[in-house]
Amino acid sequence: MKIEYATEADYDYIIERDRHIHQPLVKTKISEKEIFILWDEDEGSRVGWMRYGYFWDNLPFMNMIWIDEPYRNGGYGKKVVHHWENLMKQQGFDTVMTSTQSDEHAQHFYRKLGYVDAGALLLDTQPLEIILIKKI
Repeated sequence: MKIEYATEADYDYIIERDRHIHQPLVKTKISEKEIFILWDEDEGSRVGWMRYGYFWDNLPFMNMIWIDEPYRNGGYGKKVVHHWENLMKQQGFDTVMTSTQSDEHAQHFYRKLGYVDAGALLLDTQPLEIILIKKI
């Protein structure tokens, strides 16, 4: 697997899969280097992406990981999370965050990677959003 920053050439790939972001923000995230593209080196094809931002504008927050269906459970998610955590640590951060809905399996994935529950957000129309945090 290869992990690279997304470029303009990745825009269509991302927006076809990311239903959780206002589309014009994708170009901003690409230019700010806040989206990674995951590649299968053998096939030379994209297999997923990860995007992040900053909670309170100063705490790295992983917003979303997407792995295309045929590549799920192949270690891609774990590798990109570790890649991102290492990058954040190199930039001087000692804590990172993410979240997931309580009805999603991702909460177990993050806990296996050392994230711990730090709170929750309850909106009228969605399941409980679990906030997770990790010291790096």
